Amino acid sequence: MSAPLTVVNDAFDWRTFTERHWDRGPVLYRSVNPAPFVEAEVFAAATAACRAGDGSTPVPPTAGLTVEREQRTHPRPLLPRDADGSFEGYGERLSGELTGRRHALVISGFHSFDFALWRREREFYAGLWEIVGLPLTGAITTLFHGTYEHSPVGVHKDRFATFMFGLKGRKRMRFWPRRPWDEPVSTVLDYARYRAGSFEAEVGPGDLLYWPSGYYHVGESAGPEAATSVNVGVPREEHQAGYELEDLLIDLDPAALTGRRGPDSLLTPVDAPMFSPTPGPDGLLPPELPEGLRRSMDAFRQFGAPRTVGDRATAVSLRRWTAGGFEPVPEPTGLRRLTDESVIEADPPHPIRWAPLGATDTASTVCAANGHDTTTAASPSEVARLLDPLLSGKRVLVGDLLSGFRPSRTAVPEDAARLSAEREGVRRLLERLESFRGLTRVRTSGA
Repeated sequence: MSAPLTVVNDAFDWRTFTERHWDRGPVLYRSVNPAPFVEAEVFAAATAACRAGDGSTPVPPTAGLTVEREQRTHPRPLLPRDADGSFEGYGERLSGELTGRRHALVISGFHSFDFALWRREREFYAGLWEIVGLPLTGAITTLFHGTYEHSPVGVHKDRFATFMFGLKGRKRMRFWPRRPWDEPVSTVLDYARYRAGSFEAEVGPGDLLYWPSGYYHVGESAGPEAATSVNVGVPREEHQAGYELEDLLIDLDPAALTGRRGPDSLLTPVDAPMFSPTPGPDGLLPPELPEGLRRSMDAFRQFGAPRTVGDRATAVSLRRWTAGGFEPVPEPTGLRRLTDESVIEADPPHPIRWAPLGATDTASTVCAANGHDTTTAASPSEVARLLDPLLSGKRVLVGDLLSGFRPSRTAVPEDAARLSAEREGVRRLLERLESFRGLTRVRTSGA
C-alpha cells in the first residue's frame, strides 16, 4: 500500500513537529542535529546496565537477549562488556560466539545508567515538554541492538508514542494504522500474511522516527550488519490514576518505571480494576469505589495527616520537575567533603529547586536536583540566601556561603533525614546537592 509516512529533510524543531505530527501520524526526520544520543554514551549505558544486579541472578534486571527466537535465561556471557570498547568490538566477539545466528539485545530503563546520556536526552526533549507538558509518570528509554529478523515480541501496539533514534546500521519499522488480525491475541510473531496491509520506514544513523501510540508495529533488520537504535516512549494511553496516588505515597520500584513489570500496580493487584468497566442496569455507576481505587485510597488515609501528605506531594513534585521527564534517574555520586576553601558552581541549564515544607516559612525546606531531594531545617529564605549566588552563575567559596549560618553544636550524620540549619548541616546540604550533580566542585584550594 502507499506509505502514509511523512519524510522531513529540513531542520528539526519541536514547534513544527507538535503542530503537524504529534498524535497524528508517523514522521521520519533525516539527520537530526544536535543528536539526542551519541554512541560512546549509549555504549557506556549498555555496559552499565548489563553489569547491574548483584551478579547472583542469571539475567540483569533490565537487560534481555534473544538468539534467533530463544530468550536466553543465562545471557550474561553474551552481553556487552567494557572490554569490548564499542558496539563494533561487541559485535566481533558475539559473531564468533553465535556463529552467525541472529540476536536481539533489549535494555529497558536505559537512561538511568549513564548521567551524560540522560542529561543529553533530557535537554533534547525539554523543548517537547514545554509545548505538550511533562509526562506524568515519566518517559521510558529502551535500547535495541542486534541482527534480529524482527522484534522479539513481533507485531504489537504500545501505550506510548515512540521516538526512535538510529545510532548505527539500518533498521526498518513496519506499521499498521489498526490491528491487522481478528484473533484475540495482543501480539503476532508470524505476520507475513499481514505484510501487504503495512507501510514501512527505514531508519539510518542520525535519523529520528516518530509514531503515535495507536499504530501496530514491528522492527526488522534492513541489512546484514547489526543495527543499534534508542527508543523514547511517552505514555499516551491506558494511564492509571493509581500511578500518581502510589507515587504520592511511596517511592516506586524502578522496575515499574522502566516498563518491565507491565501496567500492574504496586498498591493494587492486576485483578483490582481502577475504574468500573460498565454502568449498572439503571445506567449509573455503582456508588462504591472500584476495588483497586478503594485500596489505594485506604492506603492514602493510613499514610498520615494531610500536612504529611502535602509535604510528600511537594517533594515528589520537585523530584519530577528536576528529573526532566525521564525516570528512574541516575544514582547520586558518593558524598565528598567540601571544605571552606572549596569553590563550587551550579548547573545553570538544570537549576536546583526548593520549596517550604509545613505551614510556615520558618519550617523546613526540601531541595531537589536531577530527580533527587533532601530536606533541611533551614527556611526557604535561608536556602535562597545560600543558593542564589550560585544560581546567578557565580563561582563561590563554600566558606563564604556558610558565613551567615551559626556554628554547629553537634556533628551531622551523613544519612540524616533532616539536615540542621547550622553551619555543618548546611555544608552537608551542599555536599548532597553536589552528589545529585546540581553543584560542581571547581577546585579546592591547596588540593
